[in-house]
Amino acid sequence: MGIRIVRTELPEVLVVETDYVRDERGFFIESYHHQRYVDHGIGCAFVQDNHSRSGKGVLRGLHYQDQRAPMDKLVRCTAGRILDVAVDLRRSSPHYGRWAAVELSADNMWQLFVPVGFAHGFLALTDGVEVQYKCSGYYTPSAEGSVRWDDPDLAIDWPIQTPILSARDRVAPSLAEYGRRPAFE
Repeated sequence: MGIRIVRTELPEVLVVETDYVRDERGFFIESYHHQRYVDHGIGCAFVQDNHSRSGKGVLRGLHYQDQRAPMDKLVRCTAGRILDVAVDLRRSSPHYGRWAAVELSADNMWQLFVPVGFAHGFLALTDGVEVQYKCSGYYTPSAEGSVRWDDPDLAIDWPIQTPILSARDRVAPSLAEYGRRPAFE
């Protein structure tokens, strides 16, 4: 078993393609092997795992934790399909405000590595979507933030006009508003 790393349009956001075995019984995957990830440049120590379930059309994000409680994420879709999106929020980055999107699914078994300094969000493309992700930091409400999913300055190519959103995500600030706050350099 091994992994392959594919860089997205944002060089720090990585797609992890993991080997797996599928046969008439089902499948087997080694979903995480610390040393293999370190060997491929993903050396953070993960301290928390999260798991969500969403219906088709649910959009979660774009969320981040600021420098007071930075968090890398390693995201995988274990049921259904999602469009997974990362947005560069590092003001000093040449990619500031740019995004990368990858379809993750239970079938392709890919993962997306979203490093510190990036917002993350996903859209459930099917019903019964389950997303699991490893975090390098603990959830810290005082450090959490969000950026508006449909901000025209980001121009993310979501395949939906009216997603199902949380109350918090409906009122998330724009990228311009984010830019006036202390955050990632």
